[in-house]
Amino acid sequence: MDDILFRRTVEELTESDEHLAALVEAHGTPTLWLRPAGFPSLVLFILEQQVSLASAAAAYARVLDRVGSMTPAAILAATPEELRTDGVSRQKDRYLRALATAVLTQRLDLDGLAELDDDGVRRELTSLPGIGRWTADVYLLACLGRPDLWPVGDRALQVATAEALGLDGVPTQAELEDLGERWRPHRSTAARLLWHGYLDRRGRVETPVTVLG
Repeated sequence: MDDILFRRTVEELTESDEHLAALVEAHGTPTLWLRPAGFPSLVLFILEQQVSLASAAAAYARVLDRVGSMTPAAILAATPEELRTDGVSRQKDRYLRALATAVLTQRLDLDGLAELDDDGVRRELTSLPGIGRWTADVYLLACLGRPDLWPVGDRALQVATAEALGLDGVPTQAELEDLGERWRPHRSTAARLLWHGYLDRRGRVETPVTVLG
């Protein structure tokens, strides 16, 4: 996914889908939101689990300020007590240490993920504690730029889809999976448009890439 392909798929989707067209009319076309592939982005995605983007970004910034550079070795060198002070829960501390250890021991080849298909990336990432389908899917979408990702476990996407389609209730993951079929094979772009509308209606923005340091 690059800017040219993103603009092209936005045009294609909005020409064929009145709901996405209305979103773009109301909120504009977002910039292509991507994060660099690698360890820092995975750390931030883990911190974003089940909390607000703002809370996760603040915790990440405190950890980064403490360790100086967001690397596996730096995370392992910090004590659990220090990371707890920075806003990292015991559970997420365990997840971050498992990720850092996997990268350092080369159990997880982060650079090699780009060579795998979507399911292969999911298998590699979800083999680690604390990395489930949601984290793997948003890494595929935002860091590897895959064009047809649809993270059904994302609460904001569930709510955004309900709002955009005028549904009576928020869809379950299974229902969201079915709803997303209308936008295949450009579900990553559809998700970006839905997220943008969701955040804009609430006066929020995506976490800037500069947070990663």
